Amino acid sequence: MDDRLFRNAMGKFATGVTVITTELNGAVHGMTANAFMSVSLNPKLVLVSIGEKAKMLEKIQQSKKYAVNILSQDQKVLSMNFAGQLEKPVDVQFEELGGLPVIKDALAQISCQVVNEVQAGDHTLFIGEVTDIKITEQDPLLFFSGKYHQLAQNEKVETSS
Repeated sequence: MDDRLFRNAMGKFATGVTVITTELNGAVHGMTANAFMSVSLNPKLVLVSIGEKAKMLEKIQQSKKYAVNILSQDQKVLSMNFAGQLEKPVDVQFEELGGLPVIKDALAQISCQVVNEVQAGDHTLFIGEVTDIKITEQDPLLFFSGKYHQLAQNEKVETSS
């Protein structure tokens, strides 16, 4: 099977959009990713998958920590910024959570300490133990079939008994 068919099939799985951040030698680094998942409740573990060609790979390997910023529907431009899709980078407002830079007003911010690193094909899976969380009530930014989407706003449907 060819790479395009595989990518198209994987694109049929709707995901949220995250920006993974870390800090190394006083500099903030980030990348857009949708390869994120929760792994365990006890202990609280999450996983991010980083490609072998991504600059972020060595940053996380050196810092041994990362934050997951789950983006709200209003933060599409931040996703595009960290994916290198904008002609001019935008000014990003960061705050701090658990000693890590996180994106201000993200839907959720999750700081993690790396507890395991697994090579899997052309990616490295970083399993992180969650050290802190902050959430807000907003709608998520979604990604499906290579495009950004938002939740549909449904009107309340009344049913009769």
